[in-house]
This record gives sequence, structure tokens and C-alpha cells, in this order.
Amino acid sequence: MSPLMLSVALALASAVAYAAAAIVQERVAASAAGPRYAPLRSPAWWVSVLLNGVGASLHVAALAYGPLSLVQPLGALTIVFALPMAALFVGRRAGRRAWRGALMATVGLAGLLSLTTGAEARSLADGDRWLLAGVTFGAVAALFTAAHLVGRSALRSVVLAAAAGVSFGMASVLTKSVAEEWTPEAPLAEWTGLLVLSAFAVTGLLLSQASYRGAGLAAPLATVTVVNPVVAAAVGVTLFGEGFRYGAAGTVAALISGAVAAGGLVQLTLDRMAVPPESLSVSSAQDGRASDGDSARPEVGQGVDVGAVPGTRPNLEVEVRSRAVAGRS
Repeated sequence: MSPLMLSVALALASAVAYAAAAIVQERVAASAAGPRYAPLRSPAWWVSVLLNGVGASLHVAALAYGPLSLVQPLGALTIVFALPMAALFVGRRAGRRAWRGALMATVGLAGLLSLTTGAEARSLADGDRWLLAGVTFGAVAALFTAAHLVGRSALRSVVLAAAAGVSFGMASVLTKSVAEEWTPEAPLAEWTGLLVLSAFAVTGLLLSQASYRGAGLAAPLATVTVVNPVVAAAVGVTLFGEGFRYGAAGTVAALISGAVAAGGLVQLTLDRMAVPPESLSVSSAQDGRASDGDSARPEVGQGVDVGAVPGTRPNLEVEVRSRAVAGRS
């Protein structure tokens, strides 16, 4: 197998691993009644952490055998792989709008990444690094606060996923900076950078886990998949001297690709917000998932049609007791 084909295979395997991790995270969020951000007692959640680690390792290996312009766009296939895998393994089928949004997000992101070109290696000064880290933490905190101010659970999850994408993107930027300055003679000289990028990586993992509760799989996963490389690319263009291929035409094409990816995210968010609360309540009951209070509950005085009762029953009484009214057993 040629190095190029090996790189493609590793990149596709990385996308599959990331998709599997997202599916496991969504199932943990849907069924767990424990912590929203860090379900440490859930073995399945640790499996998702392991799968994310496998995906990252395969992605790095793919970059070792193939060019960045090929490997990065292939990583955008994560959301495309996740939808059929979810339908196959957990019975979670996506509708037409979700598929349309997923494809738009993938095509737009792949186009944007394929147009990005690298530059000569350049490290960040300590002052720039700390300033960038502070601005990023501020942006993540602002998104976290905004997520708790919005009323709809689907929109809240997308905002949390955006915060996770920002954290992951900055972790990628700092990884590049630390890797360029690391030397075997002084392996611990970059310990502060390693500490900060680890904080961003853990923050992204916890926020992404929380984003899956109440929003399904497609919208949060697509948001993280798009925001992560977009943030890294934006920092690369502004601080590392990177740019777009083909000059002004490439810049216009990159803007169009970004608009297509954003449109896909909007489609996925609207698809989830269009789900009736009754459907979400029934689905939650069937899956045994814990409710956050967003699902509609039966109310006192709600009429129930039990159908026609054959014969004459002058003294027949029907008592309907809702668990929301009578209390949980």
C-alpha cells in the first residue's frame, strides 16, 4: 500500500472512531441520570473517551503519511459516518433535513479545509500564547453562559457544542505551537503550554458530552466538527501566516464553503427544534432517559379517550392517574 493510500485509510478510520465516540456519548447523555458534564461512573463514557483517543491517534498517524490538504477534509466525514452508524447500531434514524444539513456541513467544511494552505513553521511568543488562551477561555465562558440563558434544549446543546469546538480548536493550535518548540534536550520546558492545552482538551470533552443531552446526535456532532477546524484555521491565518489557495478566488471560495457549512448547521438545529415536545417525551420514556424538565408532562384534567365501552355500565368509573400528578412510584 502506498503512503498516500495508507494516509487515506487512517484518516477514514479516524473519522469512524470519532463517529463511534459521538454515538456512545449521545447514548450516555440520553440514558444517564447522573452528571451532565462528567459521568465518571459510566463505563460507556470511558469507552467514548478511549474512542476519541483512538481517533486522535489515527488522525496524527494519517498526517504522518499524507498531506494536510488531504487528511483534514477527510476528517469532516465524521458526521456522515455517524448518521448511518447510529441507525445501524442504536436504531436512531435521521430524517431528510438532518441528512441535508449533515451533507452541507461536511461539503462546506471539506471545501474550506482543502483551500487552506500552510506556511513556514512559526511559534507563538509567550505573551501571544497567554493572550490567546485568555481570549479563548473568555469566549468559552461566554458561550457557556449563553447556553444556560436560552430556553430551547436543542439550541442550548448547539451553543454548548460550539463552546466545545472552540476549546478543541484552541487545543489543536497550542499542540502545534508546543510541538514546534519541544526539544528532546528540554522535554519539560513547555510544561505550561501542555497544561493549558490539556485544560482546553478536557473542557472540550466535558462540554461536548453535555451538548448531547436533549439534542440527539447530528446537530451537536456537526457543530463540534465544523467549529473545531474553523477556529484552528482562523488562528492559523491570523497568527501563523497561513492563507487560502488561489489568491482572491480561493478566499471567495473559502467564504462560500464556510457559508455552506453554516447553513448545514442551521438545518440540523432547525431539524431538532422542529421535533414536537410530545415526541421527545415519548422517546425519553422509551429510552429510559432522565428528563431535564424540557419535556411536556401530563396535566390535571387532561382528557383521555379510552374508546367505546360495550354494553350498559351505569356505575362504571374510570380512574386515570398520571405519574406526574400522583407522584412517582
